[in-house]
Amino acid sequence: MRTARLLTGDFHEAEDLVQTTLAKVYARWRRIPRGEVDLYVRRALINNNLSRVRRRRVVHLLTPVLPESLRHTSAGHAEAVEQRTALLAALADLTARQRAVMVLRYWEDLTEQEIASVLHCSIGTVKTHARRGLAALRAHPGLAAAPAPPLPAPTGARR
Repeated sequence: MRTARLLTGDFHEAEDLVQTTLAKVYARWRRIPRGEVDLYVRRALINNNLSRVRRRRVVHLLTPVLPESLRHTSAGHAEAVEQRTALLAALADLTARQRAVMVLRYWEDLTEQEIASVLHCSIGTVKTHARRGLAALRAHPGLAAAPAPPLPAPTGARR
């Protein structure tokens, strides 16, 4: 659910994506090798999200800031909510493939090899999407205004 939420940018869309993915996985359950269930489900989730983005059936406008009535009085919590909202808005501006690489790399903590396997692409393509995605996130105006903790560098990254 967390991965789907980060991929879609919307809780309700994430629920629909997870439900669709699990229904498709259930239909093929007997054909999935037991050692590759996690990889298969992640791949199906990513592919279903990419298909959803391609179809552009539903377009949602994400609220960049929570309404005042929903904010908590604690300054620390409000700051954390604003940072998270800014990050989700920045992720929403990435392409679907860049967003998938960012989510799988930094939230799911997969290696570049595992991401390439999930997305059916080369490691070089994963590195390119990661580089461009990080550059877009660093340049995003919402993240420049709200300082967020730095993203960890991928293992084996050149600087």
